[in-house]
Amino acid sequence: MSLSLAKNPAWKGRRGPVVLVVMDGVGYGKYAEGDAVAAALLPNFRALEKAGPSTRLKAHGKAVGLPSDEDMGNSEVGHNAIGCGRVFSQGAKLVSASIESGALFEGATWKKLVANAKASKGALHFIGLFSDGNVHSHLDHLEAMVARAAAEGVAKVRVHALLDGRDVGEQSALEYVDRFEKFLALPRAKGCDARIASGGGRQYITMDRYGADWAMVERGWKTHVLGQGRQFASVREAVETYRRERPGVIDQDLGEFVVAEGGKPVGTVQDGDSVIYFNFRGDRALEMTAAFEQDAFDKFDRVRRPRVEYAGMMEYDGDLHVPAQYLVQPPAIDRTLGEYLAGSGVRQFAVSETQKFGHVTYFWNGNRSGKFDEKLETYVEVPSDRVPFEQRPWMKAAEIADALIEAIGSGQYDFIRANFPNGDMVGHTGNYQAVVCGLEAMDLQIGRLRAAVEKAGGVLVLTADHGNSDDMYEHEKKTGAVSLRPDGTPKAKTSHSLNPVPCVIYDPEAKGEYRAELRAGLGISSLAATAIELLGYVPPADYDRSVLEPS
Repeated sequence: MSLSLAKNPAWKGRRGPVVLVVMDGVGYGKYAEGDAVAAALLPNFRALEKAGPSTRLKAHGKAVGLPSDEDMGNSEVGHNAIGCGRVFSQGAKLVSASIESGALFEGATWKKLVANAKASKGALHFIGLFSDGNVHSHLDHLEAMVARAAAEGVAKVRVHALLDGRDVGEQSALEYVDRFEKFLALPRAKGCDARIASGGGRQYITMDRYGADWAMVERGWKTHVLGQGRQFASVREAVETYRRERPGVIDQDLGEFVVAEGGKPVGTVQDGDSVIYFNFRGDRALEMTAAFEQDAFDKFDRVRRPRVEYAGMMEYDGDLHVPAQYLVQPPAIDRTLGEYLAGSGVRQFAVSETQKFGHVTYFWNGNRSGKFDEKLETYVEVPSDRVPFEQRPWMKAAEIADALIEAIGSGQYDFIRANFPNGDMVGHTGNYQAVVCGLEAMDLQIGRLRAAVEKAGGVLVLTADHGNSDDMYEHEKKTGAVSLRPDGTPKAKTSHSLNPVPCVIYDPEAKGEYRAELRAGLGISSLAATAIELLGYVPPADYDRSVLEPS
C-alpha cells in the first residue's frame, strides 16, 4: 500500500517547483579566523539570506542521531535526516550500543567469523578507517573487537589501517598508531599474534565511493590482500618516511604501506581467513565489499580472490543486501519524504555530481537503492573530475546548475533537490584558498538558480547537511586561538564542524501562508516537513515540525 499525503486547503499554491539545494559543508562559523564561508564573496547567497526568511538549523550530534553533541555531523546521516523527516539512531550509536551490550559478540556473524579463523588456523583481518573521527568508524570499536577475538582464542589478528587526516587532525596518524600499538599488548598477552599489517591514506587507497575511482580500490586490494606495495618495518616508519619525502602531506593522501619482515608481508589475506570491514558507514565500504563478495567482478584484476568469511560492520545497502554478512543491524528507516511524495503523485528530480549523487538518492531515501516510482522520479548524475579537489575547486557546480535550470524551466517537476559538494569535498583538503574559490564558484550558480526560480514562480530553499568550510583552522580548545604549525602558519582543519547550517527560503510569489520569521532551534530533519508544506501538503504527524510558522 503506497503512502500519500493530505492536501493543505489553506495553501494557495505556486506556479513553479520547490527547489531544495544542499550546499554541502556550509555552516555558520564560530571563529572569524578560518571561516571560509564568511571570507568568501557570496553575494547571491547573502542577498537571498537577506531577502527571504531564514533560520539556523542543527546538523550534528543528537540532532542527526549521533551519540552526543560532541559528534560532528556528516553527509550520510545529514541526508538521512533531511530526506526522512525524523531522527534515527545512526551507525556510531548503534555499534557502540551493540558492543556495550555484548549483542555484537553474541550474534551469529561474529561467532561464524571467529570460529572460521580458529578452525582454519588462519587470521582474522580488520580493514577500516583508523581514527576516532566517528564518521565512518571509531578506534574504540576496533579495539573492542580485537580484544574479544583474543579472549575467544583467535591466534592471529591483522589490521589494515586506513589513515584519516580528514575527520580528525590532518597529521594525527601517529597519535592513533602509538595508541593502538600500546593497546596490542593486551591481545598479545592472551597469546594472540595481533599486528598492523598494511594501510595507507584514505583518499589514496580503498575508500573510494560511487565508483568515482576504482583505481583506489585496486591499490587497496593489492596492499591489504596481496601484500603488494612499498614495504616498511612498521607503520611509524612508513608515516615518517612519507612525511620526509613529501613535506606537508596530510594523512589522507599518504601512500600505501606493507609491513614486512625479511622482505615478506606479515599479513596477506589467505584462503580460510576471516575479514571484517569495520567501517559502519556504507558509502566508502561498498566497493571493497564488492571486490570480496562478487563472483562476476570486472572493475580490476584481483589476481587471486581468497576464499574467506567476509562481513561488514553493518549492512551497507539494505535494498541490495550488501554485504551478505554484517555484525550490527542498521537503522530501519521507513516512510521517507521521497516515498510520500511518490505516493502523492509528486514529480521529483534529483541531481548532483558523482561525489554526492548517492546522498540525494540512496541516503536521502533512507539507505534505499532505486526509485519509489520510475514514472515520477528522475535522477541525474554528473560525473565528477578525477583530480584532487583543490585543483578543481569549482568541481561540477556549473553542470549541476545547468541540469537544475533545465529541470526548473521544463515544468515537468514539482519537487527538485540537489547537492553542491564544494564546501565539503574541497573543505576536506584543508586548502583555504581552494575552499574560498569553490564556495564562490557555487555562489555564481546560486545566482543562476534564483533567476530560474523567479521565472518559473517556484520556491528555493538553501540549506546544508553539516558544517565544514566554516571552520578551516584548528583552534585551541581553551582560548580559541588558531593552532599553528612549526613554520607559524595556521594548522588546517580538514574535518566537519559542529556549527549550525543555513535554512533560507526564497519564495518570490509568497501569498502570506506563513510568517516572515522561521522557527528557531530545530534540526535539519525539519526540512522534510518544510518541503511538504511548501508543496501544499500536510506533513505526517510524527515528522519533525517544519520551520514554517503559519500566519
